[in-house]
Amino acid sequence: MKQVIVSIIAMFVLLVLHSCNVDEPEQHQQVSDDPVQDESLKRILERGKLIATTDYNSTNYFIYRGEPAGYEYEMLEAYARYIGVKLELVVNNDFEQALADLNSGNVDLIAMGLTVNSDRNELVDFTHPLGQTRQVLVQRKPDNWRKMKTMDEIKSQLIRNPLDLAGKMVYIPRHSSFCQRLINLQEEIGDSIYIVEFPQTSERLIEMVATGEIEYTVTDEHVARVNKKYFPDIDVETPISFPQYVAWAVKETDDSLRGNIDQWIKNFIDTKIARFIYNKYFVNPRSVQYANKYYSVRSGKISSWDDVLKEKSKEIAWDWRLVASLIYQESRFQPDATSWMGAFGLMQLMPETAEMYGVNSDSPPEENISAGISYLKMLDGRFIDIIDNAEERKKFVLAAYNVGIGHVFDARRLAEKYGRNPNIWNDNVDYFLLNKSDPKYYTDTVVFYGYCRGEEPYKYVNDINYRYEHYLNVIEN
Repeated sequence: MKQVIVSIIAMFVLLVLHSCNVDEPEQHQQVSDDPVQDESLKRILERGKLIATTDYNSTNYFIYRGEPAGYEYEMLEAYARYIGVKLELVVNNDFEQALADLNSGNVDLIAMGLTVNSDRNELVDFTHPLGQTRQVLVQRKPDNWRKMKTMDEIKSQLIRNPLDLAGKMVYIPRHSSFCQRLINLQEEIGDSIYIVEFPQTSERLIEMVATGEIEYTVTDEHVARVNKKYFPDIDVETPISFPQYVAWAVKETDDSLRGNIDQWIKNFIDTKIARFIYNKYFVNPRSVQYANKYYSVRSGKISSWDDVLKEKSKEIAWDWRLVASLIYQESRFQPDATSWMGAFGLMQLMPETAEMYGVNSDSPPEENISAGISYLKMLDGRFIDIIDNAEERKKFVLAAYNVGIGHVFDARRLAEKYGRNPNIWNDNVDYFLLNKSDPKYYTDTVVFYGYCRGEEPYKYVNDINYRYEHYLNVIEN
């Protein structure tokens, strides 16, 4: 009987050990996927910031009604949130320069809607695909196409067979993958295609086709279809390549970063959020861009008030785009905006403040801006003798504009008491303003103005400066 019991126990132990061995590879895989196990990803996590390069165009990255937008922008933001870091974008419309920045370590990855091909595979490591596209010919429809009775009549005057590109001149962006495809096509058809590499973006070349400046260009199908919304006279129905994957690119040595991105894309790409982002920019781009005069790619503007801001901001030597970011934060550029506290206008002036500068809720928007800038100048004057660095001082001024100067001075005194620098905002004074709702701090003897819900001004300064960085990326001074 004892032998039977011993045998049963032995069998049980073996089963347990066997099950442990079966699970071991999975456990090992989980450890290897830990983001801090490899230097490339670890470097980003320690820095607290993902630096990516993308291109400024109507799909990847732009400013729309004062806010950053774009497919690559939103996908990068989602990934940055996933690994718990901030996102910094470097705008570049030239792949060769983007590649140089990647190899030099200036950026962590390239997110420019790159198609995967053998030439690029020798230069970078591509992530798991974000999707597929193919290269298409962009050509202009006949001048009288709207009067033609059938689509067949229109198609008869268009190139539908790539063989018919023989002897034609095709303009493409410099350093694009379209060049190699056209070279290969020449060999396939046994005739010459005159390829002109032009120092312009695909979207500019599409516009040149639409206006008749050039006859043909080649671009990726998803870009072509978005731009067809703006230029109905173009045709984008002639493919000149097989479908190709679209992916992000990292350095060949950055295995952990690529592995982490791969796993994230595989889990994220089929979610409702990912599909919504894709559909917003490629299936129904009209909903965010089409025919809006403050869509930055077409207008080059942030708001209706750009010219006023450029002029008035000179009074305080601030970049007008920073003031524009403040106004967006306050009123979303709505001149008739009012708050539950009684603040009004573009710069959301409280009635007492507005009275100081001779304006009221009936004053024109330009006067509201002028009064708001005068108030900023007054606040700046309160800090100018104690904070020499003008860029640093702006953060204190922004916080004071939002929550009042008294609370900001309280936070400075707390910073000094607890051994932080009272003249530095990030990780110094901002910490104490953020925590001024904690009795430990708002009841401190150095605090004169009591309780403050500090999360709001803390977020206010961060949001304005974050948006300002995007304005700097895409809006000329």
